[in-house]
Amino acid sequence: MSAILSLRDVWVEYGDRIVIEKLNLEIADRAFVSVIGPSGAGKSTFLRLILGQEAPTRGSIRLDDVPLKPECGPDRGVVFQRYSVFPHLSALRNTMLGIECAQAPFSARLFGAARRAARDEAAAMLHSVGLADSMHLYPAQMSGGMQQRLAIAQALVKRPRILLLDEPFGALDPGIRADMHTLIKSLWRDYALTIIMVTHDIREAFTLGTRVLALDKRRHDPHAPHRFGATAVYDLPLRNRIDVAADDITASDIATILEARA
Repeated sequence: MSAILSLRDVWVEYGDRIVIEKLNLEIADRAFVSVIGPSGAGKSTFLRLILGQEAPTRGSIRLDDVPLKPECGPDRGVVFQRYSVFPHLSALRNTMLGIECAQAPFSARLFGAARRAARDEAAAMLHSVGLADSMHLYPAQMSGGMQQRLAIAQALVKRPRILLLDEPFGALDPGIRADMHTLIKSLWRDYALTIIMVTHDIREAFTLGTRVLALDKRRHDPHAPHRFGATAVYDLPLRNRIDVAADDITASDIATILEARA
């Protein structure tokens, strides 16, 4: 598949502190990229670069071979670990809000036929994430898993091409987490998404991803810990695991994959 994202010699620096250095990547359209690495390895910074919340200090990022503007766009959606939902709005209104902001950016309010269309679209998206019977509930009335489904509906209702996931399932119980894995794989397929997911769970990374990207520092200076930044130290393409259940991949599977690419 052709590349949807291209990062060329990307650096992120804050004064004399280097967070990311010399990062070169091509991300294919409809890939599912799992991003792993230790704390402080620039994973969240990497997501902010792609989201457009931050611009590289040096280098370039291109989306569809066009320079990425340092601003959030509707072609990129994001879901965080903590549920980014509005507590005073029902599930339906939470989901409608993204449509209203896109179509009426100054008032975030639609009327008449446009409002009915937005309501129908939001209801269909809630059905897609398994919340058809809960659309009139408020976040305080919902479980953690339901709130995360709502956050995913919020992100997808704007029909992004790229979905960014920042530790989206880290706060969920194991059973709910397995259900969310099934959901995200289904949405990835049904909506032809390119997904970039940061996770600390190695099994999750290998279970869901078609590619596992490890960020870390290649060099360390104990006397100047910020002298060097993180880059891609491992870049492991995997076969498409869309039909593999979360419990079907084991630690020995992961070890075998790593050894084969050593």
